[in-house]
Amino acid sequence: MAIELFSIGTELVLGQIQDTNAHWIAQQILQIGGELRRVTMLRDNREEMSAALDSAIERETSLILTTGGLGPTPDDMTVEVVASLIGMKPVVSEETVAEYRKRREMPENDVVSEALMKMATVPETAIVLQNPAGWAPCVSVAHKSSTIMMLPGPPREMKAVFKTHIQPLIAERYRAEITTARVHVNMFEAEVSPLMQKVMERYPDVYLKAYVSLRNADGDTMPVDLVSTSTDKADAETQLELATYYFRELVVEAGKRFSLNDEQ
Repeated sequence: MAIELFSIGTELVLGQIQDTNAHWIAQQILQIGGELRRVTMLRDNREEMSAALDSAIERETSLILTTGGLGPTPDDMTVEVVASLIGMKPVVSEETVAEYRKRREMPENDVVSEALMKMATVPETAIVLQNPAGWAPCVSVAHKSSTIMMLPGPPREMKAVFKTHIQPLIAERYRAEITTARVHVNMFEAEVSPLMQKVMERYPDVYLKAYVSLRNADGDTMPVDLVSTSTDKADAETQLELATYYFRELVVEAGKRFSLNDEQ
């Protein structure tokens, strides 16, 4: 039940704006218990966007998330690209237009601006989930074995949409039990990497990651995270305990120090 995330915006690829959305979403998915398989940044280019999303569909990615490209400007083309990719025409969501009128307290005879009409345009088969913090809604479409959910790019809006609509979906459909532990070893990355590999070979549902940049001030010890994933919480905890114990054995056997985070 893998999840992939596509951050859309030429300004991201060029480094003009930092992609804080992807970092935040990745953290949320881990905490919920989802499996984020891939994060990709894309320029505002129809061909590149279409090819990347089509590739994710062909990988049978269960949930495809996109951020950005839902605004009113010419480079906002996520809806058009997705509509074309799934063979559906873009249509105006009357539900969304009605929401605009309600929130802006607009009389029925007032004309809705072109910008708002563009943000209310969705693929004709889409499920439209209203944005509690802005105008561009969250747009969800099903295609083959994938669900594509398009989120707005502004971080405040993205977070509101994610918490309101995406988080409950992941918790219900994709949830796994995840347990983590942080340990510290007085080893260099090159020394500890073979030991980490041995642990992951014995316990394939436990992932280990060393953080070279987080070595303590003296450069003496380095943190290593262990992340255990299972459909059952007790199993995740058991696998983590066994993997941690085995990792400790390997480190001590190598003549190095090992300590749990709470032993620092």
